[in-house]
Amino acid sequence: MEVPKDKKIILFDGVCNLCNSSITFVIKHDPKDLFRYAPLQSDLGKSLMDKHQIDSEKVDSIILVDQDKAYTKSSAALHIARKLSGGYPLLAAFLIIPPFLRNIVYDFIARNRYKWYGKKESCMIPTPELKAKFLG
Repeated sequence: MEVPKDKKIILFDGVCNLCNSSITFVIKHDPKDLFRYAPLQSDLGKSLMDKHQIDSEKVDSIILVDQDKAYTKSSAALHIARKLSGGYPLLAAFLIIPPFLRNIVYDFIARNRYKWYGKKESCMIPTPELKAKFLG
């Protein structure tokens, strides 16, 4: 599948309810239509993880691919927030905190996301209007 060069790709856990809700949130707050989406479980997701040498055993929730860079965990979430509408870009100020500290909270939530929010049997199927935003 051709990856649009002018778009940032968000890879997400397609069976995670929290992740799916987060993607819906990003779509609603992305008036410039900057992002495209693909499940980590898709061929494209696996291909981009391989390309950026991201270990799926260590990162299994969200990845932002922006041109030739890939951001993981809290860095991905904060780089996404900086492009959203409203006050969310202010969250990017947390990028000054070293990732190992930010990721303590991120990893805790990621580790418990299925227990707290549940899990789907298969990846989310977007509505026809949103289908063009999903890759893979």
